[in-house]
Amino acid sequence: MSTLAEPTTLRRVASLALPALVVLAAEPLYVLVDTAVVGHLGRVPLAALALGGGVLSVAAWLGNVLAYGTTGRSARRFGAGDRAAAVAEGVQASWIAVVAGLSVAVAAQIGAAPLTRALAGDNPDVARAAAEWLRIAALGAPGLMLATAGHGWLRGVQDTRRPMYYVLGANLLSALLCPLLVYPAGLGLTGSAVANVTAQTLGGVLFVRALVAERVPLAPRPRVIAAQLVLGRDLLLRGAAFQACFLSAAAVAARFGTAALAAHQIALQLWMFCALALDAVAIAAQALVGAALGGSRADEARWLARRIAVIGLAFGTAFAVLILAGAPVLPSWFSADPLVHGQAMLAWPWFVGMQPMAGVVFALDGVLIGAGDVRYMRNLTLVAALGGFLPAIWLAWFLDLGLGGVWAGLTLFIVIRLAALLLRLASGRWAVVGAERR
Repeated sequence: MSTLAEPTTLRRVASLALPALVVLAAEPLYVLVDTAVVGHLGRVPLAALALGGGVLSVAAWLGNVLAYGTTGRSARRFGAGDRAAAVAEGVQASWIAVVAGLSVAVAAQIGAAPLTRALAGDNPDVARAAAEWLRIAALGAPGLMLATAGHGWLRGVQDTRRPMYYVLGANLLSALLCPLLVYPAGLGLTGSAVANVTAQTLGGVLFVRALVAERVPLAPRPRVIAAQLVLGRDLLLRGAAFQACFLSAAAVAARFGTAALAAHQIALQLWMFCALALDAVAIAAQALVGAALGGSRADEARWLARRIAVIGLAFGTAFAVLILAGAPVLPSWFSADPLVHGQAMLAWPWFVGMQPMAGVVFALDGVLIGAGDVRYMRNLTLVAALGGFLPAIWLAWFLDLGLGGVWAGLTLFIVIRLAALLLRLASGRWAVVGAERR
């Protein structure tokens, strides 16, 4: 690849990544606002939000699976010069989103109480509050799923600006509603759930409106849906490993006490914020690598992969510096309880230390998703979860290592994935060209 193309390509990465960064930061920023608002209600509501939010993250996980799979398929068709086919991937993904979102909402009404009781351990007050929050918040799952399908096809056609406006509008409204409903309206934790539903539903409506405006056929196409589901299978298994890890981490933290669980919620939401912000580079990678391979430009895809890994490292290091500097003040933004603050400091060294590695991992995740190399990613995540994270955190419970042991397990998870992703990048076997990966 010629050096003359490099500055233009880097500008293109930035033009896609910066709006995506705003989108990715908006949701966790809202969650941080939600956490801060609920945190001042007391220890039990904050712990309940940790459990309920952890369970509802299943919907976000399903949405990300759908978005990532749609981005890769749409980007290849866009790179091959067929925008209509790229948008059609979004139509079929939206049909999947409707069914999946309704399924999550119904399942939450039925299973909220037994699931939160199982996760809360010996904390019945936390379990009851978490179940009440979950039943209401899950009503926003269909809107959430439709929005993530919209993210998928819009990223595939290299449009990250419209999603930025949609997400900012929905989350700004919800961020204003949350404190009003929790305090002046007197709804408490329930107000947080209502604000969540409002944001998710509004976001879904905006993305459906964008899809309809493309004037493509909206009828379901079983062949395309089946192809998306086959791709989604591997991403789903990969995501299931993540969910098992994070739900297990919440369950182990709960067994160290309410203060430990509340501190885990603070550290985890800050970690999610960093992860999703770093994922902006991965989204640019998905769109650009997919388009390059769809247009049979394998050398360009490999060049992008190397540069994107370096960019991820730089961003991860910057986050590590900020988190380290913020250690004295960040936890106090979310809880005034000194026990919660002390527990958060047990997780902090691990939280800081993993950031540079995580920056590279998330960037290379985007490269391989854009390339459609999801089978390798599935196998890697299962090995890292079953052979690293899960044994480590349950050993932390058995040995009474506290919250620091839980976060050591998360760090091990990142280290295993980093090593395997770098090996895959060096092999070059991920760079398969064509409008559809065979």
